[in-house]
Amino acid sequence: MASEQNNVGILAMEIHFPPTRLVLEELEAHDEVSKGAYTTDPGQECMGFVIEDEDVVSMSKSIKTFLMRIFEGGTAALLNCVNWVESSSWDGRYGLVVCTDSAIVFVHLFDNFCSQVYAKGPARATGGAAAIAMVVGPDAPIVLESKIRASHMSHVYDIYKPILDSEDPVVDSEISQTCYLKALDSCYKGLCNKYEKVEGEQFSIDNAAYFAFHSPYNKLVQKSFGRLLYNDFLRNASSIDESARQILAPFESLTGDESYQRHDLDEASQQVAKPLYDEKVEPATLIPKQVGNMYTASLYAAFASLLHNKHDTLAGQRVIMFSYGGGSTATMFSLNLTKVNILLVCQTLQLTLLANLAFSLDFMRPEESLASKTTIGVKCLAAFFHQEPTTSEGLIPSTEKLMVKRLPRLNRR
Repeated sequence: MASEQNNVGILAMEIHFPPTRLVLEELEAHDEVSKGAYTTDPGQECMGFVIEDEDVVSMSKSIKTFLMRIFEGGTAALLNCVNWVESSSWDGRYGLVVCTDSAIVFVHLFDNFCSQVYAKGPARATGGAAAIAMVVGPDAPIVLESKIRASHMSHVYDIYKPILDSEDPVVDSEISQTCYLKALDSCYKGLCNKYEKVEGEQFSIDNAAYFAFHSPYNKLVQKSFGRLLYNDFLRNASSIDESARQILAPFESLTGDESYQRHDLDEASQQVAKPLYDEKVEPATLIPKQVGNMYTASLYAAFASLLHNKHDTLAGQRVIMFSYGGGSTATMFSLNLTKVNILLVCQTLQLTLLANLAFSLDFMRPEESLASKTTIGVKCLAAFFHQEPTTSEGLIPSTEKLMVKRLPRLNRR
């Protein structure tokens, strides 16, 4: 279509996450790790895992054969769709973006307990799974500000799979966290520069109402927001209050590499950022803390949490989004939530989110033991060995089942 399209962005969103979850306090007790290792330390509460009709083996062929005809995936797809609708190549159709991933490939049954992809240790609590779908088009209530975004890429070994006979990835937690924060710094610096060119004024965290982050675990989100405030302090100390300046002053002369290794800086920046974190970030942490890491869906689950929690106050507000992937690549971009139809989008999403959470909490009752949860593991293994599932118990009501038949020959489904 020849005419230029305005206010291109997200017209509608939908979220799905597994109804089956582990309470991480129970997993701490089962694994005989210190209290808080899977909860207080990473800042998580529960971890979602898939059942036999939603595992990667069941869904991968369906996604590749059927859904790939009509959508693109991930943050890159969102940016591509927005660029397409804004361009002279747009033909009037809407774009469909789907972000879906499972940080747990299988829930195995060995000696009557659940074991996920990540081996026992700090990374174990960072599993999860979800899917997000977004419709992209013009005159949207959630507008992507195309001129205010920045990206970062680097070649690092933070998470990878060098052991070919094991499904467990190798995770270098210290390097992984540093890579995340370096990408955050790089993207924030680039976004600030872009904003200043477009708006003609300096950017700080005060220029956005809310922030949503890719969330491997909540403690990293807390560190990240503190890091943004530290960046504001280094760029323009007058942008933060006097008491915060005094707390951060001892760290003013650190080099970038030095700053990533200073735990006292982490503590100080989180301390001064805490009131703003509670206001600008905490509303976007509901689903990531309850479901866990969702890889490509993680950021958008955070955004869905924000729409759910602040639906009646979002009109006219700016939200800064930070998307990250190990290896590593990252993008930070700005969303402008217009006054047109934003409440309708939020209310529609809220109904689905409340229903999913309520069903999930009911299905995973607190009094259930970890051992009883492993019946799901039996179903997953049965699925792997091509047996028909005997029940749809655990699927959220109204869930459509794509897979109707399994064929033993060549592992087809």
